[in-house]
Amino acid sequence: MLPPNSFVGKVAFITGGGTGLGKGMTSALSSLGAQCFIASRKLDVLKETAEEISTKTGNKVHAVQCDVREPSSVEAAVKQMISIAGLPSVVINNAAGNFISPTERLSPNAWKTITDIVLNGTAYVTLEIGKELIKAKKGAAFLSITTPYAETGSGFVVPSSSAKAGVEALSKSLSAEWGRYGLRFNVIQSGPIKTKGAFSRLDPSGKFENIMTDRLPTGRLGTVEEIANLASYLCSDYASWISGAVIRFDGGNYVSIAGEFNELRKVTKEEWNVMEAMIRKTKGS
Repeated sequence: MLPPNSFVGKVAFITGGGTGLGKGMTSALSSLGAQCFIASRKLDVLKETAEEISTKTGNKVHAVQCDVREPSSVEAAVKQMISIAGLPSVVINNAAGNFISPTERLSPNAWKTITDIVLNGTAYVTLEIGKELIKAKKGAAFLSITTPYAETGSGFVVPSSSAKAGVEALSKSLSAEWGRYGLRFNVIQSGPIKTKGAFSRLDPSGKFENIMTDRLPTGRLGTVEEIANLASYLCSDYASWISGAVIRFDGGNYVSIAGEFNELRKVTKEEWNVMEAMIRKTKGS
């Protein structure tokens, strides 16, 4: 955890901040002194979360209704934030949509639903706030939450994979173009972290969780608190020279899958003894 009061005097705008990872990141930033604005379509959920976090941290959390798929809704939400607290120092694009499906079963509307939230929503929020920051000559840290399969691609979540790859390209591109304005852009590729919303759509039967856990070198899923700590650091002044970075946060899952011999970790000690003896015998001959 960063030193107390690391975000005192700073404003943070977090999409999808009412639940899951967004709620965790909002809680962490608020506990460090930030005045947070959480945005999503469900105002009742936002208000409940805002009150819960404000009560816990003693710092005001504002609930702002916003459908990131609609530029006019994004513009209204940003204007509301500016009228209350001014422009943000932190912007976290966390709003997401995803579900599992064989790609041949996807309708155009299903594709559009995911890409509108993930890619277009991130672009609308980033461009709306970024342009205002540039006009005001104010720096800020932008953070987007993606996933390792944005880099590799993945079957059965093709709209999400494609959209999140676009988010990463957007972040890297703007870190090069808008860095001169004092704007930083980074990405966290989040591996499997169990949240109620995500797992209800991606693992409705509960069977896949055990498969994922067994595959992870760490032997466990990540936690909301862990990603919240990383997000807080990347958005803080302590990371002021980090921009254009894509940080994989997956307990070693990516490299474990990528290495063709990594499945040998399942070999027992006794089996290794047998194989070692065979290798020595072969060398001797």
